[in-house]
Amino acid sequence: QLQASGGGLVQAGGSLTLSCAAPARTFINAGQGWFRQAPGKEREFVAAFGWGGGIYYATSVKNRFTISRDNTKNTVRLQMNSLKPEDTAVYYCAAAYSRSYDNPADYQYWGQGTQVTVSS
Repeated sequence: QLQASGGGLVQAGGSLTLSCAAPARTFINAGQGWFRQAPGKEREFVAAFGWGGGIYYATSVKNRFTISRDNTKNTVRLQMNSLKPEDTAVYYCAAAYSRSYDNPADYQYWGQGTQVTVSS
C-alpha cells in the first residue's frame, strides 16, 4: 500500500529526495516515517510525523534531512541534503497508528524500500 521511490547513487555532499505514496484516503492522520537499513545492521529510525503530532528526526540526520507531507497527493517526502557515505542504506517508508514514532516494531504498514548509495 505504500510505494517508496527516489533512491539512487549520489556523491557525498549531494542531495536526494525520497517519496512515499499511499492510495488516496488511506493512512489519514497516521504517523508516517522513514527508516533505513544498511547491510548487516538493524533497521533504524530516520524521521517521522508522529501519530499524535510532532515531527521527529534521528540525531544523525537532524539539520540535513527534512520530512514533509503533501496531503493533496497523500505523499510523504524525505529531502536529504549533505549526504554522507554512512547514509548508504535501503530506505523504507512506513505508517503507524501508534504513539511510538521511532520503533520499527510499532509500524504496521511498510513500503518496499528504495536503495540510497552515497559514494565518497
